[in-house]
Amino acid sequence: MHWAEKIAGQLIENHPERQTFVCASGISPSGSVHIGNFREIVTTSFVAKALRRAGKEVRFIFSWDDFDRFRKVPKLVDPAFGQYIGLPYSQVPCPHGCHTSYAAHFEAEFEQALQAFEIEPEFIYQSREYQSHRYNPAILHALRHREEIYDILMSFKTGESSAEDRAAFYPVNVYCGRCGKDATTIHSFDDSAETVVYSCKCGHADTICVPEADNMKLHWKIDWPMRWNMEQVVFEPGGRDHSSETGSYNVAAVISERIFGNPPPMYVPYEFISIKGSYAKMSSSSGHNYTPDDLLNIYAPENILFLFAKYQPNAAFHIGLDEDVLRNYAEFERYAAGVHAGTLTGDLADALELSLLSGSTGTSPSFSQVSSLLPLINFDRELLRDILTKNGEKADEHQLLLTADRAEHWIRNWMPHKLITVNSSPDLAYYHTLDAAELKWLRTLCSLLRNCELDETQRMTQIYAICHHEDKKTMRTQQKRLFTIIYQLVLSADEGPRLPMLIQAAGTERMLSLLDL
Repeated sequence: MHWAEKIAGQLIENHPERQTFVCASGISPSGSVHIGNFREIVTTSFVAKALRRAGKEVRFIFSWDDFDRFRKVPKLVDPAFGQYIGLPYSQVPCPHGCHTSYAAHFEAEFEQALQAFEIEPEFIYQSREYQSHRYNPAILHALRHREEIYDILMSFKTGESSAEDRAAFYPVNVYCGRCGKDATTIHSFDDSAETVVYSCKCGHADTICVPEADNMKLHWKIDWPMRWNMEQVVFEPGGRDHSSETGSYNVAAVISERIFGNPPPMYVPYEFISIKGSYAKMSSSSGHNYTPDDLLNIYAPENILFLFAKYQPNAAFHIGLDEDVLRNYAEFERYAAGVHAGTLTGDLADALELSLLSGSTGTSPSFSQVSSLLPLINFDRELLRDILTKNGEKADEHQLLLTADRAEHWIRNWMPHKLITVNSSPDLAYYHTLDAAELKWLRTLCSLLRNCELDETQRMTQIYAICHHEDKKTMRTQQKRLFTIIYQLVLSADEGPRLPMLIQAAGTERMLSLLDL
């Protein structure tokens, strides 16, 4: 049973009377959402899908924490944006001038990417929720229980508490009514009047009526359980950084029960994803990341989903855009064929089925085949289709074009050494390194290429027979050697597309001009 189905089963067992299962995830729009963050929403998405398959109603919510403070200017944003540090993301200007705010820009970017995966949560924008006064009763409740909250927070810390700190603790931040930043200090809370007195470093001071305030935000470890209670969340994953013994989740769980009287949701920690060859954590601010759009330029959405579905959430893995792309595609294509044929069962089959989009069978042209052919035919899509058709490859026109676009992007942007073309002149130096037996193989091959009466199947059967040997292991070694010689003389490479396709891409006459020396 797939891990998402196990979680769904446990949720159903834990809540036998529940009609609607609320599954949640959320991210702060501090910059372009990277695939490390993507693991949060895709984990929730798989569990929501498994619950629906079990016949349950699901409310899948995704919170944009855009009322968080702007903490740091990302690497790819104008350094002048340092002037906005301390404002909520929803009040920082769009860094590219195309959206209403900084938050709106990165929210729209990620929401559009999610459409490709058919992930359609209910988006909740926390700046709107806080400014709508919806949370004000909870803020007032937290202020009234601030000393108890302080005690809970300190019980998870190694430092000692003090009566002075306890009296000065407030579980909220205030955005200044004049400068809009959170460089504020709360001086007092009047329980009976339900007001807070604060001052700001900008010189402004004010008294806020909490029930009417639109510039107050609970601290993260209080905000999180408050929202669990408001939305009645039963499941939410979280990153490894929130999952330690003294981490955010365990603190929030206690606050949820003791302060808000609500049992915490089932929690699943997920591991970070790294970029191949780097041990650094992905970060929106550093620019050290891959975004979903980066992967969608190379992978089909289903391939990306499968990368996440096949690993347990607590398993770390890396993503590389090098030769790993070929391996990942080949694995997906092999498993998809197995599911289609009914020969693949178990967790991997379940993972693949959870990754498929609506109406999809998971079948598409071989990425490896397409990427090896395209450079040889100058990326001509029509010629690509003709060659594949001649070789019995039935591909949907739309899928073929998508695969070709992804392969071309991968080659041109990540693997330029694969821009291999058919040699323009014979490689005499390499030809003269061949021994007598190898030269004989080539002469036989050339005679087969000239034989117009042979169809492709007959020709390939006879080409494989060129290296016939009683010992099958020796024969396979010799066949591999023959193909290496062909690819070297035609492409100056050790490998290439399947030989029938290479012949069609290069043309028989050109092949002969490079092989018959």
